[in-house]
Amino acid sequence: MLKIPIVGVNHCIGHVEIGKLTTGAVDPVTLYVSGGNTQIIAFDSGRYRVFGETLDIAIGNCLDQFSRSVGLGHPGGPKIEEMAKKSENYIKLPYTVKGMDLSFSGLLTSAIRKFESGESIEDVCYSLQETSFSMLVEITERAISHAKKKEILLCGGVAANNRLREMLAVMSEEHYADFYMPPIKYCGDNGAMIAWMGQLMYKNNLVTGVGNTGIMQKYRTDQVDVPWMKSSEKRLKLPPEIVEKGAEANIYPGLWMDQKVLIKKRIPKGYRIEEIDSYLRKKRTKVESKLLGESKRCGIKTPIIYDINKHESAIIMERLEGTPVKEIFESLKDLDTSYLTVQNLCEKIGENVAKLHNCRIIHGDLTSSNMILQNNDVFFIDFGLGMISDLVEDKGVDLLVFKKAISGIHHQISEKCFKSILKGYHDADDYEKIVAKVMEIESRGRYICNVGS
Repeated sequence: MLKIPIVGVNHCIGHVEIGKLTTGAVDPVTLYVSGGNTQIIAFDSGRYRVFGETLDIAIGNCLDQFSRSVGLGHPGGPKIEEMAKKSENYIKLPYTVKGMDLSFSGLLTSAIRKFESGESIEDVCYSLQETSFSMLVEITERAISHAKKKEILLCGGVAANNRLREMLAVMSEEHYADFYMPPIKYCGDNGAMIAWMGQLMYKNNLVTGVGNTGIMQKYRTDQVDVPWMKSSEKRLKLPPEIVEKGAEANIYPGLWMDQKVLIKKRIPKGYRIEEIDSYLRKKRTKVESKLLGESKRCGIKTPIIYDINKHESAIIMERLEGTPVKEIFESLKDLDTSYLTVQNLCEKIGENVAKLHNCRIIHGDLTSSNMILQNNDVFFIDFGLGMISDLVEDKGVDLLVFKKAISGIHHQISEKCFKSILKGYHDADDYEKIVAKVMEIESRGRYICNVGS
């Protein structure tokens, strides 16, 4: 009636953009945590891409449900934070990270049961907070390691938690990245973020007619064009003594019997308490060493292990002279390249993943950073999040982790690549069930964003 344009905007991106506006961040990896959403978001190829997210409930929902179940009331986050300050006694709880995805439902159930079995509310709150926040910071760490961006942004209602902010600040420093967080009043849902998003879209002619404007509950973060955003050329710079810095380990050059090797050392994480950090470093070093050997017996190319230092959570292994698949994908934006084509390489990857799954090996962190091409053979590395499982769910999640990873930073080739992966994967046991499970997990819709206007 007033002849004023109406602009439908994406709620999640509103949080990201108000965070950038109020902090000066340019091209960050964003951890968005709220009652209804938990996502790792970063920009690539004209859109914000979801690198990882919750596979069931959001972190805010997890904290609220726990708080109500134990009689602390609502909202749960602030009450749990206050209780957690009164304890330093950690009770072991499930820690579930799958690549850059994570799961809170098992953690929630276990925490409630610990309280019901007689553990003090202070101890359980402390343990729940330390476990869930360590998971959140770890997947952010994985995303920034994979994307090689220089900035980390925290936003959403749960961003008000002081302990979470402290943990992210420590992790950012350990990765030589800059950490940003908007003022508290802009962390939770607010009108300013919707208004600012509206301005950005209006200035870029993304105006919707009234007849086409409505609530889209499944309006995903990665469905929105963001023409105002450009990728920054700034990338992480590592000290010269480090060959590569992964999410959980530093890679150093070394010698073994006069032969050049790599030393993969899982260094202590300053953001995690000792009880969680020591357990994860030791467990993952042991699991990786075992699965590297098991994979060879299944026909998978992996580097040779020369020695394991359990005390330092370090593995001394063969230095492969090949090219990381990530670098190859980055050079294949021209799909007519005469080098190994996207289809052939991705089909070869799919064949190898099928061999792993047929041997009941779940890699746990399938990304282009964890594969190396040497003499037309694909070598798989970094099995730290892996496990032995024959469950269709675990195999489906394994494939979905890779799909999200390539969609995040190789978007131009991701669709063609994943189709070729599934083609190569065709000899996997229960192929149809596993592929259907990938689609089911994607469509569960527990981690969707709505619109504001």
